This record gives sequence, structure tokens and C-alpha cells, in this order.
Amino acid sequence: MLFMMSRLRLLAAMACFAAPVSALAQVSAPMPATCDNSRFLNDQQTFEQRGATRTDLPEHICGRVIAVAQRAQRTRSGWHGYFYVDVGQGVSIRIVSGLDEMSAPQWPWVQKGDTVEVQGRYYYDSLRKQGIDWTHHGTSRKWPWAGYVTVNGHRYE
Repeated sequence: MLFMMSRLRLLAAMACFAAPVSALAQVSAPMPATCDNSRFLNDQQTFEQRGATRTDLPEHICGRVIAVAQRAQRTRSGWHGYFYVDVGQGVSIRIVSGLDEMSAPQWPWVQKGDTVEVQGRYYYDSLRKQGIDWTHHGTSRKWPWAGYVTVNGHRYE
């Protein structure tokens, strides 16, 4: 019986460590110091091949705004503004700005055609539900990187 309990504990411990190792390795990936659209495109392709994931990645992208939601939307976590950025190779990504957390003018403070630089958290729930959020200055125990959006040279955190 003691051997059985030890074996079960060992198997449980192995299961706990085996699953998150790849996720932990990705979460501990550093935030790129400069725009790295090729890294983002590679990460996106990896997620598309694997399907839905609970792993979020730090991303730092640049591009041109191709669409803007003119009205902010209220969600359970506050007011948000949304826009899409062309990151190259025919790919665009949704940017989610937590307006309650940012020091920025009234939404929309970005327009179609603007050049932007975005640092934030890339989430991938499915092909149609993905984006970069956490584009504000705050951090947490679960997300150690501050984000921001720079629009035509003006930085909003």
C-alpha cells in the first residue's frame, strides 16, 4: 500500500510538471526590446498549428492601423478600445487597449493609416479569437511586462 501511494504521488507530480513545462518556457520568454513582427508571426503560426492554448506570450510589434472600432466597449474588466494592425505577410492582429488603465485621450486616439508600435500580451483562443492586450503600463504577478501603444510617435501607456 505504501508503495502504491508513493507511486501515485510520483505520477501526480510528474503530470503536474510535464504539462506546464512548455507553457512555462514560453511565458518566461523575454519581451523583445524592439518590434519583432517575424517573432509574432512565428508565434501565431505555432498557435494555429496547436489550436487553443492557455499560454500568453509577450509581443512587441509594429505596423499600420487598418481598422478602428469607433466606440469603446464596456466589458467586465472595464472600458476597451479596439483596432487592427497589419503586421505584414497579409496578417493583421486585433489590439485591445484597456482604456481605464491607460493615460490617453478619449477614444478613439488612433486612426486608420496611423503607424503604431505595440507592446503587450498575445493571447490565442482560436483563429477568430486572438489579439494583443495588456497594452497599458500595469503589471501583475501573472504578467510582469508593462505594455504600451505608440501612435505616430506619441506613446500611450
